[in-house]
Amino acid sequence: MEYLQEILTYSEEKPMLFTRLYFWVFFTVLLAFYSILYRRRAIRNAYLFVLSLFFYYQSSGYFFTLLIFSTIADFTLGHLIYQSSTRVKKKLFVATSVLINLGVLSYFKYSYFFVEMVNRIFDTNYEVVNLLAKFSNQLAETNFDVGTIILPVGISFYTFQTISYTVDVYRGKIKPVNNIIDFGFYVSFFPQLVAGPIVRAAEFIPQLYQKFKLTKREFSHALFLIMTGLMKKMLISDYISINYVDRVFEAPLSYSGFENAMAVYGYSLQIYCDFSGYTDIAIGVALLMGFRLPVNFNSPYKALNVTDFWRRWHISLSSWLRDYLYIPLGGNKKRNLRRHVNIMITMLLGGLWHGAHLRFIIWGGIHGVALIIHKLWMSLMKRLNSHYHSIYGSSRLGRFLSVFLTFHVVTAAWIFFRAQNMNKAKQMINQIVYHFEAEMIPRMIASYQEIFGMIAIGFILHWLPANFKERYRGWFIQTPLVIKLLAVILLVIIIYQVKSAAIQPFIYFKF
Repeated sequence: MEYLQEILTYSEEKPMLFTRLYFWVFFTVLLAFYSILYRRRAIRNAYLFVLSLFFYYQSSGYFFTLLIFSTIADFTLGHLIYQSSTRVKKKLFVATSVLINLGVLSYFKYSYFFVEMVNRIFDTNYEVVNLLAKFSNQLAETNFDVGTIILPVGISFYTFQTISYTVDVYRGKIKPVNNIIDFGFYVSFFPQLVAGPIVRAAEFIPQLYQKFKLTKREFSHALFLIMTGLMKKMLISDYISINYVDRVFEAPLSYSGFENAMAVYGYSLQIYCDFSGYTDIAIGVALLMGFRLPVNFNSPYKALNVTDFWRRWHISLSSWLRDYLYIPLGGNKKRNLRRHVNIMITMLLGGLWHGAHLRFIIWGGIHGVALIIHKLWMSLMKRLNSHYHSIYGSSRLGRFLSVFLTFHVVTAAWIFFRAQNMNKAKQMINQIVYHFEAEMIPRMIASYQEIFGMIAIGFILHWLPANFKERYRGWFIQTPLVIKLLAVILLVIIIYQVKSAAIQPFIYFKF
């Protein structure tokens, strides 16, 4: 009985993660009952909705009540928008949805940021108060800390997801969902709930009413994605993070400029393997249940420019920012100055979405400036009647230089994204610029040969030609089931041998 209670109770030290055995036991049990229920769509959707709420409870505790609140609010507002007879009423209800969602998100994510900013500007001493904890303590005699606001896992993702739903209802792109259970399932679907991809209602909701379909090829592809995601996360990302990257970012002054530079390269690989690994697993797990999630990464470090990078990196977020922020601001329809301002606003807010710190705003600003420079460059080449486009597409040297420059701009920006604070970011840059110690490189490479070797392998795998990757994915899909099972067993054994003592949470759980 105690063991069952331990399984069903949320543990802050042991949340449910894709990299825990607990999740795969949960998913196996889920699939066992799903295989009985999947033909009856209403029961299937209700079943997955309840288990998705349980998954979120196991990942974030009682914050699952916020998910329920968001579901009820946007389900109701979606119908009010659709049923309103005047444009003014529709705008009022969609504005209410946006304000509720951003209000909840801002309270949990930006309270400290705003209070600190007010205190600095007006020389005041306001303190953050957790109103929900205070209310709970008074009402239920609990003992929550009223001076601390904890960020619920995944809140940045599902608030954007529900905002896109009400806005699309307002725009007439979709009709509101009639069943709140179905809508709740869309909002809470557990594979992508806590770290994306951000799924549009128009893409996902029609799937709720379709018959279950999973071909042998899709099953093999799902298995391939899950294995690839676990390898990215546990064999590459966690290894270089624990053994090198985290240590350098923790104390940049204790390491040479070269070591700092290698940590930045390492983090560039780490965050890609961590985040794309999560989405690979999410897409694979969803596919095993017959649901198709959108691709969220497409070899982003192969990008020819920063514009191309954002077509390849966190695609669901970049497309969301484009459709629900950049285009409403005026997008490309405005003149150059206004268009560039729109780009900068979008990227600054995109940076702020990741966290309530100046360094995230700087990270977004760097990308904004890079995007503007690229657009100015393209405009200049067009005016000069240059053959830039043909050279750009055909010259191997031109493509290499473009990828090289883009990669280093993106990688340099990661310093501000990863550093604990602005002081640590400045220290790291100072070490790289003024204390590189190039003469020590051979000795350092020898000292860190396993770490640097893993970083090199990771980037080589990433930069492999797309047709080669498709070839080995196709080979895996076509192999007999026995070979697939042996590959799974081998991977489990390898992961068990190399995994760290403490399970590392996914990076984007913090956002």
